[in-house]
Amino acid sequence: MSITKCISELGRPTRFGQGWPGKRCLAKTRKGTLCQSPAVKNNGRCRLHGGLSTGATTSEGLKRISDANRKHGRYTKENLAAKRRTVAVGRRVKGELKILELNLINAGLISRN
Repeated sequence: MSITKCISELGRPTRFGQGWPGKRCLAKTRKGTLCQSPAVKNNGRCRLHGGLSTGATTSEGLKRISDANRKHGRYTKENLAAKRRTVAVGRRVKGELKILELNLINAGLISRN
């Protein structure tokens, strides 16, 4: 089993140098080593491992993200509600037409075919 070492322990130069006193990210990288990038104050991770943004918290920010991720708007809540209303109206009209047709057939005004 191989022992993984930090970049600074391996003697590779980093942007902040081997003796940099600040806090490092130390998240596990895809290579299996520890990330040596400087950590952000909030959560101790670098900008690449989740330290840069905590996400939107205000309703305006959440709406802005939602609008940015929308591709066509076909499945928005408003469009789905409008489709449901349209389908309900169509069913009601079709049912009323069926009743009228049965009444006309029973009265002998039209044939069944």
